[in-house]
Amino acid sequence: MSKKISLKDAISIGIGGMVGGGIFAVLGLAVSLAKGGTPLAFLFAGIIALLTAYSYAKLSKKYPENGGTVKFIEQQFGSGIFAGGINNLLWVSYIVMLALYASAFGSYGAELISITGEKQIDVRIFQTSIISLALLINYLSVKLVSTIESTAVVIKLIILIGFIAVGFYGLTVHPENINQLAPKNWEKSILLLSGGMVIFVAYEGFELIANSISDLKDREKNTEKAYFGAVGFVVVLYILIAIVTVGALPFDEILNAKDYVLAKAAEPTLGQIGFTIITVTALISTFSAINATVLGSGRVNYNIAEDGELPMFFCHKFWGKPIGLLITAILSIILVNLFNLQSISTAGSAGFLLIFTIVNFIGFKKHQELHSNKHIHLLATILCFIAFLTLIFQQLTENKTGVFTALGIIFLSFLFELIYKKTTQKTPRK
Repeated sequence: MSKKISLKDAISIGIGGMVGGGIFAVLGLAVSLAKGGTPLAFLFAGIIALLTAYSYAKLSKKYPENGGTVKFIEQQFGSGIFAGGINNLLWVSYIVMLALYASAFGSYGAELISITGEKQIDVRIFQTSIISLALLINYLSVKLVSTIESTAVVIKLIILIGFIAVGFYGLTVHPENINQLAPKNWEKSILLLSGGMVIFVAYEGFELIANSISDLKDREKNTEKAYFGAVGFVVVLYILIAIVTVGALPFDEILNAKDYVLAKAAEPTLGQIGFTIITVTALISTFSAINATVLGSGRVNYNIAEDGELPMFFCHKFWGKPIGLLITAILSIILVNLFNLQSISTAGSAGFLLIFTIVNFIGFKKHQELHSNKHIHLLATILCFIAFLTLIFQQLTENKTGVFTALGIIFLSFLFELIYKKTTQKTPRK
């Protein structure tokens, strides 16, 4: 019999999934797009995350078995080409997230070395090494992965809340900096919205709660509380971090330090010590996120293969663990070394916005058996899809590589499934 987890544990899983490498990787990117309106961009993305969390909560209560998003899609669409394409996209989106976290780790790691006066080290060495280390840890001990994640959640939340407190103190000392948050410094509405969508990857981790709902105590009463508690807390946290960051630095400094802006924002008040503390926190957070994502994505492709939507090869074991762990890590290393941060973030956000559009649509179609409000599901579906289109069209003008990467990943996810289904008649292994 599996050990039951408490409501607090479930909320921690959601917070840990969201407050990982995402905020450290994409905050500077958001400010470069939205300027003084960055808190609003995080709010836009947070509203979509909250509405989507409603669909996840209702579906999780109805289908609490492990598998989360994969199982929801199968309940509505069976195991055909469309379901397989979406599930493949979910796995590839995890690979993109892994690359995003590794990119952040590389940027902060290189900066930490540079402040010691040592010779600058190529970020690609950090990026490749940290994914390789996380892969090794996953093969050696899943318990160690869990321990690292639990410890990292506590450390990063304490330091981020401290960062917010110090940042607001800095604003009282330099009240003129608040002017950067004034509406005159906001970008156009389309850029505010697209800024929120590019950084949507910072919210996607709440879907990890779905994998633990089957073990949640008092599931009927606590499922919604778990999702809304986690997402609501993180929305407020991100908005406060955005306010403090925009109020701490001129926009040109944020742009110059885009890849490690959170550490730079601690410098005006706390000096070099603040920069170092936040940099170390970023390294801990991104490392824990990489660890957890390697583990989760390996399980996802194993589940998809079991259902006959990926080759049975993905059910094979290597060194006692699913072969998908190794494949996921290799693909992430290739991705992070080929593309820049903005392209990776765009591809990740596009993938999850499309997946969440489908999940919200499933909630709408099944609202009667879910005993839920179909209008909330429908609104979430429409907003996710509009956000997806906004992201694609806006980024097309300034980040064609990211857009083509995102569309290419979506296309290849479905093409692979089509070819696989047409060329094999294998029965899914249950």
